[in-house]
Amino acid sequence: MIAHSVFFYIFSLIAIVSAVMVTVSKNTVHSVFFLILDFISISCLFIMIGAEFLGMIMLIVYVGAVAVLFFICCDDVKRS
Repeated sequence: MIAHSVFFYIFSLIAIVSAVMVTVSKNTVHSVFFLILDFISISCLFIMIGAEFLGMIMLIVYVGAVAVLFFICCDDVKRS
C-alpha cells in the first residue's frame, strides 16, 4: 500500500510540474513535450485508481491525436 501512495505522489508531482512548464515555456515544441508528459502522468493516475479504460483512451486520443496534429501544423508552417 505504501508503494501505491509513493507512485501516486510521484505521478502527481510530474503532472503539476509539467502543467506549469507548459504555461511557462517559451518554445512551443517544448511546451508540447511537457503537455505530452502531463497527459501521460494523468493517464497513469487514472490507471492507478482503476479506470484503465479512461487512462488508455486519454493516451490514444490526446497524446496520439492532439500532439501529432500539432506537429503536422508546425511542419506545414515551416514549409510555407
